[in-house]
Amino acid sequence: MMSESIAGVRIPGSALAREATELVREAAPPLLFDHSRRVFLFGSLRGRELGLTFDPELLYVGAMFHDLGLTERFRRTDQRFEIDGADEARRLLNAHGITGEPADRVWAGIALHTTPEIPLHMAPEVALVTRGVELDVLGIGYHAVSDEQRAAVVAAHPRFDFKNRILAAFTEGVKDRPETTFGNVKADVLAHYVPGFHRGDFVEVIKNSDWPE
Repeated sequence: MMSESIAGVRIPGSALAREATELVREAAPPLLFDHSRRVFLFGSLRGRELGLTFDPELLYVGAMFHDLGLTERFRRTDQRFEIDGADEARRLLNAHGITGEPADRVWAGIALHTTPEIPLHMAPEVALVTRGVELDVLGIGYHAVSDEQRAAVVAAHPRFDFKNRILAAFTEGVKDRPETTFGNVKADVLAHYVPGFHRGDFVEVIKNSDWPE
């Protein structure tokens, strides 16, 4: 495990990384575990291709925890699912003596991974969680990695019926907190899969505010 390498990317073997791996393996279904590992691998490959210098361990925790808020164990109903995973990552980092700005970087990478464009202008560990998610879920940057690299990643962490299954996981993870999808890509998921869902409307919020004019 210490020297595990996939598509030329070494999986971090520190105590922190091993604990993150086991926590996600226990809390998340294989669908989300494999997806999270692919996010790390694709994020790392994009980072190399873009010439970015990044901390693999911090990127690994960000990638592994980015969907933790979709799991039954860590799911809350009072905040965005991204914050569930970000908060848990910070707790784990703090327990391993990583505090302050590095921990904030991981928190931001997870919290912002569904926010288009902004994370790409932030620290590499923040940007590359989003790059990995975008490649695996949306196909953005699909051709920025080679066919061989892609095949190696998917051989290690398969994508069996991934498109339909990840959409089902998104639905399950946010259907009990629909208001947290306001202004968020996950509103699209609920609009497709939850009957009776009504999308929040920014214009209506402004017009119906308590201001008298």
